Amino acid sequence: MLRKNFVAAQLDPVTVKAEKESIMNQANNSVATGVAESPYAWMRLWAALLSGAIGSVGMWSVVVILPAVQQEFGVLRADATLPYTLTMLGFGVGGIVMGKLADRYGIIIPMLIGAVLLFAGYMLSAVLPSLFLFALPHFLIGLGASVTFAPMMADLSHWFTKRRGIAVTIVASGNYVAGAIWPSIVQYSMSTIGWRPTQIWIGIFVLAATIPLTLIFRRKIALSEAKPLNGTSAGRSNALKISPNALMIILSVAGLSCCVAMSMPQVHIVAYCGDLGYGAARGAEMLSLMLAFGIVSRIASGFIADRIGGPGALLMGSFLQGVALFLYLFFDGLASLYVISILFGLFQGGIVPMYAVIVREYFPPQEAGVRVGIVIFSTIAGMAFGGWISGVIFDYTGSYQAAFANGLAWNLLNVSIAAWLLLSSRSKRRGGSAPTPAAA
Repeated sequence: MLRKNFVAAQLDPVTVKAEKESIMNQANNSVATGVAESPYAWMRLWAALLSGAIGSVGMWSVVVILPAVQQEFGVLRADATLPYTLTMLGFGVGGIVMGKLADRYGIIIPMLIGAVLLFAGYMLSAVLPSLFLFALPHFLIGLGASVTFAPMMADLSHWFTKRRGIAVTIVASGNYVAGAIWPSIVQYSMSTIGWRPTQIWIGIFVLAATIPLTLIFRRKIALSEAKPLNGTSAGRSNALKISPNALMIILSVAGLSCCVAMSMPQVHIVAYCGDLGYGAARGAEMLSLMLAFGIVSRIASGFIADRIGGPGALLMGSFLQGVALFLYLFFDGLASLYVISILFGLFQGGIVPMYAVIVREYFPPQEAGVRVGIVIFSTIAGMAFGGWISGVIFDYTGSYQAAFANGLAWNLLNVSIAAWLLLSSRSKRRGGSAPTPAAA
C-alpha cells in the first residue's frame, strides 16, 4: 500500500499535497477522538469545577461584605456597590484577555496569573483606608476570578463532543458552587474576626489551593481543522443571513440584558433582607440557596442543550427567570423570599453557560476562547451595570420594587433575542441551509 501510494505520488505531484493533508487530518482527528469523553477528560472536568469553586469566591465575597463596607465608609448604597462593579468589570475583561492567552498557550498560564491576581487583590483591599481605594483592587480580584469561568468553559468544550453541553454547564457550575459555599463562610468570618482579616485569609487560601490544581491541566488537545457547518469561516452565522460580527453583537446584547435582570436579586438580596428587618444573615442564606439551586439548573440546562441546542435552552431559562422576578414584586415575607430565591436559582442558573454553548455551535473551535470571553464579558457588564443601577433606583425611590421592574424590562429584551435566534435557526434548517451543529 505504501509503495502504491508512493508511485502514485511520483506520477501526480498534486497527490503529494493531498496525501499529506489527509495524513494530518487523520492525525488531528485521531488525537481529538482519543481524548474526547475520555477518563482524563472527565478528570479535567471535575478539576475545573473545583477550580471554579475556589477562584469564584472573588465574585461573591464582595456581595456579602457590602453592608459592612457601606457602614464603615458611611456611603450611599449605590456608592457601596462600586467594588462589586469593578469586580465584574475585571471579570469581564479577564474573560477576553485570559481566553486569548488560553487559546494560545493553554489554560495553565492563565490559572497561575489568576491565582496571583486574586491574592494581590485581597491583600490590598484588606488594608486600604477609603471606599475608592478599597474598590480598586477588586478589579484585580475580578481579573483573577475570570480564569475559572469563560476560559475554562472554552477549554473544556474541546475535550467533549456528544456531551459538550453538560460539560460546559458543569464547569460553569463552579461559579455557583462558590456562591453556595462562600457567602455563609464569609458572613461567619466577618462577624467573628471582621471583614478586613477575612479578606486576608481568602487571598492566602486561594493562592495555596489553586497552584496544585494546575498540575492536572498539563495535557493539551490538538484542535481539529474541521470547519463549522457550512464549511466557511462564518459558520452558522451565514445560515442566519448575518455576519459573524453581527451575530456576536446580538449575543452580547442578549448577555447584557439577561444579566442586568439577574443582578437585582443576586447583588441586593442581602441588603434587601436587611432593609426588611430580617437581617443580613438571612439574606446571605437566601443567596447561598439561590446559587445552590442554580447548580441544579446549570447542569439540567446542559442536558437540555445537548438535545435541543443552545438557543432553545437559553429561551427557556430566560423566560423562567422573568417569572421569578415577577414574583419578587408581590411577595416580601421571609418564607416567601426563601421560596422565590430558590425558584430564581432553579430558573436562571443555566442562562449564562448557554452563550458558551451557542458560540461553540456557531463559530470555529479555534476562536472559542476569545469569542466566549467576549460574550461572557457582556454578561458581566450586565451584572455590573445591573448591580449599580439597582442601587441608584433604590436610593432614588427608597424601595426595591422599581428595581425589580427594571430587571423585568431588560429580561424581556433577552427573551426576544433568544426567541429570534431559535426561530431563525429552525426556519433555516427547514430550508436546508443549516444542517447540524459543528463538532470540534
